[in-house]
Amino acid sequence: MLVVYRFAVTEGETETFSRDAGDALAALASCGGYVRGGLGRALDDFDTDDAVWMLWTEWDDVGSYRRSLSNFQVKMATPLLSRALPEASGFEVLAECAPGEQPRRTGSDREADPETARREAAR
Repeated sequence: MLVVYRFAVTEGETETFSRDAGDALAALASCGGYVRGGLGRALDDFDTDDAVWMLWTEWDDVGSYRRSLSNFQVKMATPLLSRALPEASGFEVLAECAPGEQPRRTGSDREADPETARREAAR
């Protein structure tokens, strides 16, 4: 599972945001199921006052990511995470490709029937 948070950050916020994002990344990295993650800033400038930053993490599965959100240190990073742009952030990986190889497709973990998914989640 891949989680991508995007943020709009002004020039004056860059240092504080970078520090806080690093703290959030470290908190997430301390949780079970965390695979890897990173922090980046967009290279493109579209003549706006805000730069677009991204905090991304990869997880063993959606359950690991969701459980990490209950971790005390992650909750302390919530003010930063709540600044994320209002868009989808969790993605299931459907294909991967190593250098020089063909993409390898993986099956979806999504339940086709939403009611079945709700019943399973309620267990």
